[in-house]
Order: sequence, then structure tokens, then C-alpha cells
Amino acid sequence: MQITDHFRQQINDGVLAQDAKLPPIAEVANEWGVATATAAKAIKQLQAEGYVRSSTQGTFVDLGQRQTTGPDRLQMLRVGGSGFRPGERVEIVSAGLMPAPTEVAKTLGVESGAQVICRQRRYLDDQGTVALSTSWLPGDFAEAAPELIETGPLPKMTFGLVEERTGRRAVRRRDLVELRPVPEDAAELLGMEAGTQALTMSNYYWDQHGSMTEYATDFFGAGRQLSAEYDLP
Repeated sequence: MQITDHFRQQINDGVLAQDAKLPPIAEVANEWGVATATAAKAIKQLQAEGYVRSSTQGTFVDLGQRQTTGPDRLQMLRVGGSGFRPGERVEIVSAGLMPAPTEVAKTLGVESGAQVICRQRRYLDDQGTVALSTSWLPGDFAEAAPELIETGPLPKMTFGLVEERTGRRAVRRRDLVELRPVPEDAAELLGMEAGTQALTMSNYYWDQHGSMTEYATDFFGAGRQLSAEYDLP
């Protein structure tokens, strides 16, 4: 796990860029003082997570179609100071205060029609759209962090800015993965036809006081995949 974490972090931080070659298994085993089978298992885990590819020439960084989710970005931000993988960028589509739709109001625990913050951005990499992400936050956050209602990138992303200005740290989350039809206003941004069933992930975040700080839904770009691999007890 330590070996996997080490290389995963180097890839996330850009120390090991796309197509960079990892050290041979024997060298990894020697450096970490473990058996070659243990080193091989660590590299295999990276491959299962979509970070590398292996061939007879060796093991190379290959993020390929790897999907970056909201929780991934939060973890990367806290560990490495950036919520973006190498080669990723963001476009802020819209930001502002608006009356909360019924579903959003119920989720955030506010009255229907109450003013809430809505931020929509599109994440891209060299293969196209990674995800179209829409975040809903309590409207009173705009007083402490007016940048949330401006169409500009946030230096610490939504998570970091909210925590810095309000002291409310996301400590618990719930993820919901489902297929949803692509809305008409999102179709062009996703490069997909309206009504097409698309993979989505909704994230619900609660702070240390048990209050919800953010509700976000990502529509993933075409060809993107979600995957996870775990050791079973």
C-alpha cells in the first residue's frame, strides 16, 4: 500500500508525467526492501486503478480515460495542493445566486426558492470533456466567499475556499452513481445528444457539525469509466 500510495501521489502531483517510465520491479523491491512479488502487486494495483500501463518494455504512466471525480479532487487538493491531474483544466460555465429548485432545496435543507449558490464548470483534458459539474451551496456562503458567485477559477477550488472562509470542513460524503438523460443545456458542452443516457455521480458533503456544505452532480463525458479495486478481508 505504501509503494502504491507513493507512485500514485507522484503521478497526481505531476512528478511522473504521462508516458514517464516507472523503475523496474526489481529496483522498486530493492529500494523499498520488499520481495519482488510485493513490488509487483503494488504496481499491479496502480494498473488496476488506471494510472499506468505495462508491457514488455516496462511500466509507464498512462491516465488514459481515467475518470476524476469530485471526491478525487478533494483528496488531491488536501494531499498535494491541487485538485487537477496533469493535463486537466477547467472552464467556469456559470456562477451566481439563484432560487433553489425543489430537489436542491430539499437536499441542502433550505426552503424551496431560497437563494443558493450554483456553480457549473467543465473539466477537460487532452481527450475532451472529463465531466460537466454543477455544485449547489448554501447562499450565505456568498458573504464569506464572494468568489463563489463569480465566473472565475477558484485558487483552492470550492472545498478549500469554503473551509478557509467559513471554517466548515467537509468530513463526510455520500456518492450516488446512476444513469441520467443529458439535459438540453448540457448536451453541447458534453458533446452528446440531449436525452442520451449518461453516467453521472452525485456527491453530498457534510461538515464537522453535520450540516450539508455542498451538493454536486457530475455528468461524465462520453467514453469515461468509473472503476475501483479493493483487497477483500
